[in-house]
Amino acid sequence: MQPLAFPAYTFRLKNSENKSFIFDTIRKKFLVLTPEEWVRQHVIFFLVKEKGYPQSLINVEKEIIVGNTRKRYDIVVFYPDGNISLIIECKAPSATIGQDTFDQIARYNLTLNASYLMVTNGLNHYYCQMDYEQKKYQFLQDLPAYQLLKK
Repeated sequence: MQPLAFPAYTFRLKNSENKSFIFDTIRKKFLVLTPEEWVRQHVIFFLVKEKGYPQSLINVEKEIIVGNTRKRYDIVVFYPDGNISLIIECKAPSATIGQDTFDQIARYNLTLNASYLMVTNGLNHYYCQMDYEQKKYQFLQDLPAYQLLKK
């Protein structure tokens, strides 16, 4: 897999039946190593190791209802009180992050009401903080460390 714009991490990898697998420490199982999963696992390690987010507050690939449709978010991080602090949309490194990606995470956020949003393809990362009173969002240079999160 190609190097990404994250620190270098050591992952548990295995091969079986001509397929590569990566261990997901949140879901506690090996998953097929797709380009998008490669990005998703880097994001999880980044959250835990660089930003200090507790693994117990991270949720990966769960189904939500957006309008009348079933969707799956990539990563959600909760506050200890159960509210959602962060939604992350992961794309494969070959995917271009465009307006459609931002529209996708915005639709998810209509249901989830997160304080922060992150969109990444592993090479380019975009971070936003939501301002619900002003009905806008502000782009950030970086994601806040866990202890600096604000509701």
